[in-house]
Amino acid sequence: MPAVMFDTLKFVETLKEAGIPETQAKAFSTAVQESHEAADLATKADLREYESAIRGDLEKLDIGLRHEMKELETSLRHEMSDMRKDMDAKFEKTESALRQEISGSESALRQEISGTAATIRQEVANMKFELLKWIIGLAIAQVGLVITLLKFLP
Repeated sequence: MPAVMFDTLKFVETLKEAGIPETQAKAFSTAVQESHEAADLATKADLREYESAIRGDLEKLDIGLRHEMKELETSLRHEMSDMRKDMDAKFEKTESALRQEISGSESALRQEISGTAATIRQEVANMKFELLKWIIGLAIAQVGLVITLLKFLP
């Protein structure tokens, strides 16, 4: 059955009314009918069918893409979670190492400060002793000077 409906009788009658002989009109009608049959033209029904098929394909594609996007999102969330756990572990390890290093440095500084304080205390004690010797020496010298001045003064 041809894709396009063609009324050959009406076509022949129209050509005869226009003054074309019946044999020529029938030949034209046959040629037009055969060209329509060979043309394989799409009808509106064909176009609607293709449109429906394309819409179905697009819907399937849309569903597939949405599903794939969900899977990617889930995968990315898992990867991010794993990365976060790894980073937390690395931060904890680094923090622990820094705390140990600070603790070691603190201990060394405390010992150094303690040693320095002991040295300063010893030096202050030595200075006190030296200062006391000088003060006693000066006091004795002053007493001697006062006694000498009292002897010379009537």
